[in-house]
Parts: sequence; structure tokens; C-alpha cells
Amino acid sequence: MPTYITRGRYSAESVKNLVANPEDRQQAVSKLVEGVGAKLLNFYVTLGHHDFLVIVDAPSAKEASAVILAAAAAGSVTDIETTEAFTSAEAKQVFTMAGKAAGKYKPPSK
Repeated sequence: MPTYITRGRYSAESVKNLVANPEDRQQAVSKLVEGVGAKLLNFYVTLGHHDFLVIVDAPSAKEASAVILAAAAAGSVTDIETTEAFTSAEAKQVFTMAGKAAGKYKPPSK
């Protein structure tokens, strides 16, 4: 299954609620991810521009997107960025395909 890495921020309301009532959000995130047929690999709270990082295996980008849309629709997260990740073996396959395709591509003329 493809791996997706999502970074984002908690909404101001979510931060307010977490400060007033601290809780471990991993179980809630896992339940959401599993609800679309994906698997939570890791959930981290992070420092800096993003407040969290979620790593999931999902059948496709559709399921990965559904997870984020559900959380965003609840108003609990903002500034979401999702990236598909490749293992080094998968990246080698991508580079191999790119090498084959490159010979068929004609760049724009000057």
C-alpha cells in the first residue's frame, strides 16, 4: 500500500481544548484512519510550523484524502499538507521509469 505523510496544525479551538483537557490523540487518529480502510503507522506531535505528523498506509490517495477531509470538516485541523512517500526501492523503480520516458520526451524549443 502507498504511504502518505500528512503534516498540519491544530485549530485554535483544538489547542484550547487540549490545554484544558489533555489527551493522547493517537487512538482517535487510528480509529479515523482505519475507518477508511487505511492503517496508521505513526502519529507524532511536532514542534515548529506544524503541530502534528501522521504517517499512514492507504490503498490510494482517495482514502488518505478522506482522512484529512474528515478531520478538517470537524474544524479540528488546519494548514494540511499530504505527501506520498516512497521507499528507496520504490524510488529506484520510479527513477528507472523516468529514465525510459526521458528518451521519448522533447523539451520546449528555445
